Amino acid sequence: MKQVSLPFYTKLAMVLFSIICAGYLAILGQTILAPLLTSFLLALLLLPMANFMERKWRFKRSIASIIAVVLMIGVISGILYFLANQLTDLWKDWPLLKHQAESSFHHVQDWISRTFDVNTQKQIDYLKDSASSAIATSASVLGATLLTLSSTLLFLSFLLLFTFFILNYRGILFRFLTSVFEEKHTQKVSEIVRQIQYIIKKYITGLFLQMLIVTVLMIFTLWVLNVKYAVLLGLISGIFNIVPYIGIFTALLISVLITFATAGAGKVLLVLIAFVSIHALDGNVLMPLVVGSKVKINALFAFIGIVVGEMIWGISGMFLCIPYLAMLKIIFDKVEQLKPWGILLGGEEKPQKRRRVYRITKKIKLEEQE
Repeated sequence: MKQVSLPFYTKLAMVLFSIICAGYLAILGQTILAPLLTSFLLALLLLPMANFMERKWRFKRSIASIIAVVLMIGVISGILYFLANQLTDLWKDWPLLKHQAESSFHHVQDWISRTFDVNTQKQIDYLKDSASSAIATSASVLGATLLTLSSTLLFLSFLLLFTFFILNYRGILFRFLTSVFEEKHTQKVSEIVRQIQYIIKKYITGLFLQMLIVTVLMIFTLWVLNVKYAVLLGLISGIFNIVPYIGIFTALLISVLITFATAGAGKVLLVLIAFVSIHALDGNVLMPLVVGSKVKINALFAFIGIVVGEMIWGISGMFLCIPYLAMLKIIFDKVEQLKPWGILLGGEEKPQKRRRVYRITKKIKLEEQE
């Protein structure tokens, strides 16, 4: 068959059209695709446990998959239960928080009156107008909240089912991937699948270990600073740290608001310094040491991926973007025609220093003896 060379603008149009179609289909299929892709990552994380039960304890694959999923549910439920207890303590102190917020609000009112010459009555009238408009839209907000709750329950149900099915039928999925391509590509496809499995498993394990270390450091630092709800704020900081860049600022905002409401403005600066110091340590020491350089995605495309993921799938898209960008980079690096895209996603390689090699030579002079 004669090969046809297409012009560049035709190839560009086809690529752009494919990207647009893929994005549109991702938005339409969010209910199924988001939990499916998350389940794939969880299945990779639970795979060593399932393999251990199958090989050592001679469990059937279905039984091993069920036990792995149940253990995952137990761990997540324990974390949520502990977090709920901390939130309950926060709710018990709601009157104190309300009083502190009202006191701070009156101080802000006095400062606005002195600085901008806006009297208190005008400020109250403006707040009343804002409150009335907020009450008018409360029905839509309540409906959106109920819709979000139902979507979350549906997401969790699909997540558990998909995780079990992927673990149980992983052999069929692997044979499907190797049989789709020609026989000459079987070895390369198998190598790509094994590399993806190894790197993503290491990345997710390192991510959770990093989350644990950041949580412990934040709890200890806030406890030393005598900040109220140190455990709750440390948990929030560690959990939100999973989402790169944006999660850090969200956790910082929540911590600053709670600290301001419970301890006033004096300790807010200390909390800011603690957050900046710990996350600087996390970014420069913990991340390279624990997570390592397994996922070599440069910061530009990591941030673009986070923004695009949030636009398409919200919080789940922000979490999924980095692991799947890493998978794409592995595929790009292995396929000859796609290697430039792998270079675009990857980090800048440091030039290797030339090592000087010193050779020790010993000259031996032989003299003829007469």
